[in-house]
Amino acid sequence: MRVNPFSHVKMRRPSQRNTALNVVLLLYLISFLAPSPVSSIKVSTPAELHASKGEAVTLSCTFTSTSRPTSKMTVDWSYRPQSGGPPQTFFHFSSRAFPPRDGQFTGRILWQGSPARGDASISLINATLNDNGTYICSVRNPPDVHGSPTSHTVLTVTPKAPSIRFSDVAVLLAFILLPSAVITLILIGRMLCPKKKRSQSKSYRSPIEVTEGEEYGIHPPGDKVKTATCCDLWLMDSEDEEGYYNIEKRPPVDEGYAESQC
Repeated sequence: MRVNPFSHVKMRRPSQRNTALNVVLLLYLISFLAPSPVSSIKVSTPAELHASKGEAVTLSCTFTSTSRPTSKMTVDWSYRPQSGGPPQTFFHFSSRAFPPRDGQFTGRILWQGSPARGDASISLINATLNDNGTYICSVRNPPDVHGSPTSHTVLTVTPKAPSIRFSDVAVLLAFILLPSAVITLILIGRMLCPKKKRSQSKSYRSPIEVTEGEEYGIHPPGDKVKTATCCDLWLMDSEDEEGYYNIEKRPPVDEGYAESQC
């Protein structure tokens, strides 16, 4: 009985085909189940934000995804206070915004995002010192669930610096600058119109010494009577001013008759 020397080769061919098929199936399963590096999502937020008490601050959050955002995309914002503890979710977005209904953020959160542009930002109105802490933005956009779907930012709220209001400036002008301006004008007026010092010979006269014509209220010929100017009246003493007005009010005296006052 003759034995075919190639009979064993024919028996091994089906075994090699099965092995190659198993390898292909294994590679296909690995590529299907393993996460793809290009199919991922990345969320970004600023590291720190600063605001003054009472101001509105925008908590910025942007994301990039290889898949187009659909109705299955969700956004969650969480808050962890400075004192520590687990983060607490206070805002949720899924096709529409769901602002907080209770807690410290009630009525103070506005949705500012646009998923089509990769924006998941929110606004915090009327910031308070109790809002200091860490804010975490999480975005899910199936099938892009891998990569960096979360990011956090630290918010610091400080007391608002006092500002000078217009009413305060008006009070300062009315009670400080205006009186100072009046006093300055008075001093300038006295400098421009100095009071002439009268000599002692003219300031002192004997009670019985009468110049010719003075007893009748008549000035000697050639004696020019100087008319008082506004500057002289302004700088005139109270006694001189009274005498000046008495002279103005004195009735005219007849030149031909004068009554002796002695």
